[in-house]
Amino acid sequence: MEFQEVVDRRRMVRSYTDEPVDPAVVDRALHNATRAPSAGFSQGWAFVLLDQPDAVRRYWEASTDPAALADPDRWLRGMLPAPVIVIPCSSKAAYLDRYAEPDKGWADRDESRWPMPYWHLDTAMASLLILQTVVDAGLGALFFGIPAHRQDDVRREFAIPDSHDPIGAITIGHPADGVGARGSASTRRRVPTAEVVHRGRW
Repeated sequence: MEFQEVVDRRRMVRSYTDEPVDPAVVDRALHNATRAPSAGFSQGWAFVLLDQPDAVRRYWEASTDPAALADPDRWLRGMLPAPVIVIPCSSKAAYLDRYAEPDKGWADRDESRWPMPYWHLDTAMASLLILQTVVDAGLGALFFGIPAHRQDDVRREFAIPDSHDPIGAITIGHPADGVGARGSASTRRRVPTAEVVHRGRW
């Protein structure tokens, strides 16, 4: 698939079959994620791969209220069959440590030096490479948030260390038609490029 076609075809998929995903596709997606840019080549990311039915089930149990699992809504019904989930995690410590090294010139790990949390931004760019790789393989994926009140449950269930923060989760699988919830893109227009590009100044 040509790169432009990958970009044009990328969409968030909210409905999956339970057909297995080729492990080689997942491995390629994770490999490509590590090709994302990162400030100072800090590479402060990690990925929890859940590609076995028991692990996927435990993710939904850890991240979802029991009442919702017992009576899933349209969104959850579409998502539950996805055979693969990736939890991208960012490490602030990796960036603070990296920029305290001699070649960066900072003598401390002061977080206030950072105008933006690049540990999250870089991990998000790595996540986009996962999404694009999945599209290139003819499959579907969705990046979505982990509910704030279930973050600690997910951390405990998958032994995610304090040094890393889950920034969300990514489902990967074969898209199914007509099962899952429609996304906002179905009700909101895509803003034209001309409305968001400001040439020379705002």
